[in-house]
Amino acid sequence: MRDARQEAVVDAWLARLSLRQKIGQMTMAERGSVTPEDVKRNALGAVLSGGGSHPGGNAPADWVRMNDAFWQAAVGDEDSLGIPILFGCDAVHGNNNVAGATILPHNIGLGAAGNVELVAEAAGVTAREMLASGLDWNFAPVLAVVQDCRWGRTYESYGNDPRRAGRFGRRYVEALQGEDIVACVKHWVGDGGTGHGIDQGETTLSWEELEATHVAPYYPAFEAGVMTVMVSFNSWNGEKCHGSRFLVTDVLKGRLGFKGLVVSDWDGIDFLHEEYATAVRLSVNAGLDMFMVPERWREFIDTLEAEVHGGGVSPARIDDAVRRILRTKLRSGVFDRPRPARRPGVEVACTGCDAHREVARRAVRRSLVLLKNAGNLLPLDPASRILVAGKSAHDLGHQCGGWTLSWQGEKGNDTIAGTTVWQGIHALAPHARLSEDGGDADPDRDDVAVVVVGETAYAEGFGDIRSGDEMLVEAGSAVDGLMNPLEPYARSQVLAEVHPEDVACIRRIAARGVPVVAVLISGRPLVVEEEMAASTAFVAAWLPGSEGLGVGEVLLGREDFAGRLPLPWPSAAGNVPRFPAGFGLDYGFDNAVAMAYKRK
Repeated sequence: MRDARQEAVVDAWLARLSLRQKIGQMTMAERGSVTPEDVKRNALGAVLSGGGSHPGGNAPADWVRMNDAFWQAAVGDEDSLGIPILFGCDAVHGNNNVAGATILPHNIGLGAAGNVELVAEAAGVTAREMLASGLDWNFAPVLAVVQDCRWGRTYESYGNDPRRAGRFGRRYVEALQGEDIVACVKHWVGDGGTGHGIDQGETTLSWEELEATHVAPYYPAFEAGVMTVMVSFNSWNGEKCHGSRFLVTDVLKGRLGFKGLVVSDWDGIDFLHEEYATAVRLSVNAGLDMFMVPERWREFIDTLEAEVHGGGVSPARIDDAVRRILRTKLRSGVFDRPRPARRPGVEVACTGCDAHREVARRAVRRSLVLLKNAGNLLPLDPASRILVAGKSAHDLGHQCGGWTLSWQGEKGNDTIAGTTVWQGIHALAPHARLSEDGGDADPDRDDVAVVVVGETAYAEGFGDIRSGDEMLVEAGSAVDGLMNPLEPYARSQVLAEVHPEDVACIRRIAARGVPVVAVLISGRPLVVEEEMAASTAFVAAWLPGSEGLGVGEVLLGREDFAGRLPLPWPSAAGNVPRFPAGFGLDYGFDNAVAMAYKRK
């Protein structure tokens, strides 16, 4: 229900603003291409930080100083417009842009954990660490329902169940907005259903199928009062979502009654048409309200102003967009808050604090899925001599995946604060030792080996698995607009073909008579028949984030396995799954047994 007092304030602002100022409010620029003076001069409505873009030394205090300067430009000076900006970022698994932040498991791991209150706790950690950096708006949660795990954004999804996505998304929104961070559900709509799992590709479905699988998760978030929605790069039945009046105006704003702000994705309007003016006109008339135009923001403002003067876009459509932007800002409370440097939460040293890391560690423990445990090799005895090997055993970059300090993620341990799987095991098992490739495995001094294998970091289209470019041709021929294909991560879902070093390491150690526990670090299920056959036990650890100790705690029996597959696990047989969704083994601990292991 609308707040009459807020609507009156909105009406007053609309009466004051010039056309160019209104368009400025519809514009979001990237921090690297804009200055506080630009914000003031152009009445910009929002600023964002793209993946890897950060101020100064990337400490929370650096972010606060930056946001304080933007706030001052928007509202703090005598000649400022007086409308606060929103500063947004993709804090998709913790406040993952900021150095020292707590990095939580990506959504696929939370989907495996299956605990909705844990999702709320994760959102709370993210919100508090965002507040400590002076941030307002989180482009999360992702409500995609993944249908093909070749998709490079599989790990951003909670799995293939729309009901789970709806429940988890609602609690994430409630927890985030309950801490005064604006939430943004994305990507509207159908991004998880593209053919062949091609990012930004074509989703071909009837309306009934689209609604049942891909629209349904949004309903609980709307009931929870989510303030913003981000439009998807993909097309639906050939029409780009960024240009779809049916999906944005008729369905989202009309049938579903969404009164908040609809925002484009990064340069998302560019792919509607080769001519920029046409792309702007199509997207504005489709019903988008705010435009993420990171570097082309000046051109966007000029182009949209010309479209209004030329009759291509009506003044009423501009007023609708600005009304929604102002309404969202009023609802979020940014009009009532002091400057970022003086806001509650800024002075709290919570970034990467012990309490937040414990939440992340608990999420890791609950997300692990045990797929094989021949001869009950697990749990391991903390007193045993454990060889820890594999390329990802001591690499926080691999462990955290994409959207960690940079868009495509990091490699190694120099930039991310946390505990690797090796460090987590060694903290609990003092006789453990590290050997990257397992070349010195020896049954006379190694009782068992934990080999950590899998994917390296990636994000979005760079994570796609695409066997051939004919898939792109097929998708492109169905789309009314442009595509932006990126080089895929791999041409095969078979891990042994993409990363032969992994199965080689497992076999090298097993051939010497040391039983192997394989731990797979990955953003999705993969075909791992060879690795599983060569291992005595096999664990899917997903992308656990900064808290590798959580992996060690479960392997060494301090906690039982609780994770269950959030989507089917593929096999070499193609359409026949190796394991169904919901599968997962455990130790069958009772409390007495668990406590006995904890005392070791």
